Amino acid sequence: MEAIRLHVEEKWTYRQINEHLGIQDKDRMKRWMRKYREQVEFGLLDQRGRRKEYLDQERYVQQLKRENEMLKKCLEIGMREVRKNVSNSSNKQPSEGR
Repeated sequence: MEAIRLHVEEKWTYRQINEHLGIQDKDRMKRWMRKYREQVEFGLLDQRGRRKEYLDQERYVQQLKRENEMLKKCLEIGMREVRKNVSNSSNKQPSEGR
């Protein structure tokens, strides 16, 4: 997280951070920053095995709330589509002469 902090708060370049922290892989900072932006700080937590303890439970709760809201919106959109399809199929008149 120190590398991310240096880049975000102190405006250090990737090269400066790599040299300062002794990071050999020049693309590592790019991957960390992409992960950081995608998942905020949760993207940098160790995802292997059982999670031990969340460093900041309040952030975790907020992340879960955001995910919950997104899932509710997806469900709402899906339900609208189902209602629309049901409505369209019930409004169709059977063909005459069949």
